[in-house]
Amino acid sequence: QVQLVESGGGLVQAGGSLRLSCAASGRMFNMGWFRQAPGKERESVATMTWTGGRAVYADSVKGRFTISRDNAKNTVYLQMNSLKPEDTAVYYCAAGPFTTDEDSRYLYWGQGTQVTVSS
Repeated sequence: QVQLVESGGGLVQAGGSLRLSCAASGRMFNMGWFRQAPGKERESVATMTWTGGRAVYADSVKGRFTISRDNAKNTVYLQMNSLKPEDTAVYYCAAGPFTTDEDSRYLYWGQGTQVTVSS
């Protein structure tokens, strides 16, 4: 069993930055960050292999967000810069055996952390 606990969300002005953390217990998996805005479907933001060797980003966040992981700490991060109001959502980390943007392929999910970007 894997447990994921996100932290680092909050309220920030447009153009600001936040860093989300996802602390994982249990075995190592490929990881993903997803988000869901009110009235919208959950979407992939960034994914990374368990080795940390390959990261894939949604077009909407390329150049602004960076996913990274510290396997010694069993923690995955999402550094979010140049935040926009449209980045407002609940952000979730997820773990699974595949590196994919399909949320259905992930086995474990955190509880989510709210990110609100004001204009």
